[in-house]
Amino acid sequence: MNAILTAVIPVVIIGLVCAAVLVIASKLMAVKEDERFPKLRECLPGANCGACGFAGCDGYANALVENEKTPTNLCIPGGEEVSKQLSEILGVEFADVEKKVAVIHCAGDCSATGDTVDYRGINTCSAAKLLFGGKGECGFGCIGFGDCMKACPNNAIVVKNELAHICQPDCIGCGVCVKACPNGLISLVPEKSSVYVVCSNNDKGAVTRKVCTSGCIGCKKCEKVCPAGAIKVVDSLAVIDYEKCENCGLCAENCTNKCIRFVK
Repeated sequence: MNAILTAVIPVVIIGLVCAAVLVIASKLMAVKEDERFPKLRECLPGANCGACGFAGCDGYANALVENEKTPTNLCIPGGEEVSKQLSEILGVEFADVEKKVAVIHCAGDCSATGDTVDYRGINTCSAAKLLFGGKGECGFGCIGFGDCMKACPNNAIVVKNELAHICQPDCIGCGVCVKACPNGLISLVPEKSSVYVVCSNNDKGAVTRKVCTSGCIGCKKCEKVCPAGAIKVVDSLAVIDYEKCENCGLCAENCTNKCIRFVK
């Protein structure tokens, strides 16, 4: 019995000492949380989409607390209501939120292009991308398995005729679909914009014509008619500068292949 007690008692004493040290250390070394953090975090929608440029809503809330220069209008899904709440908590001036929506820069559905291989692998765009860059004739186009649709938290994307389509009234501008597309076909544009390019092919016009009837051929007609100089052809592809664009629609009217859309 004495032998057992001799072995147990030192272990108990060591355990108690270690516990006491840990309790003291937790008190002395504890990092105090700014009382504003939980209030800020509660205001954010919790989409953790990263549209603000930070690692989720927690990251944005931390940035607002730690750096007073962090803007309060970076939460696109939350909109102006969230921006107002954040501004009130931090005691800073309210800043408007520029609402954005996602746009798919591709019009290559079944009627415009075709497949080069009979793909029978995993039905995801990312998996098909690993096999010769995808199954379609246009290596820049929509692969059509709907990775963006599956990632969308608001069910704003559908795939029809092997081409993804975005229902803009349902889009919250979170940007999750932008990250999900392996071909980089999706971008966020200002909601007020009415014109966008539905092509991402950077090949020369003659090559583009062979693989897709809806592709941009780099003819520069759009560039010549734009009164604001808001559209340029870069690497055989029309690119719109939305800060200059006046939504006149002339580029769409004069586009040879109708790969520039004007939607009110």
